[in-house]
Amino acid sequence: MSQHQDVKVLLVSLQQVLEQHGHWQSIPPSDEALSSVEPFSVDTLTCTEWLQWVFISKMRQLVDHELPLPSAFSISPYVEEALNGAHGRDAIARVTQDIDALFQTSSQ
Repeated sequence: MSQHQDVKVLLVSLQQVLEQHGHWQSIPPSDEALSSVEPFSVDTLTCTEWLQWVFISKMRQLVDHELPLPSAFSISPYVEEALNGAHGRDAIARVTQDIDALFQTSSQ
């Protein structure tokens, strides 16, 4: 399986786990909230909003158009900290750890 396909599978898993734990939203945040320049949009979005409306959305665009993927990144430390005490934290963190591992492996 190609890295693009692997990412697509993990993005579906991330969406499913967000839905299962009640973090998936049907109404997007405002354009202003989505235009944050802060890392993870911490000033305008919750962690799960950022995952849904920024991370998943942008990664799907890259995957769907077979554009170059980022070389290496790590989102799970942020997710683990930001969701500390939140419903479904461990399940969500497991998927983000898998995503991180995919990119750390591919960059070596």
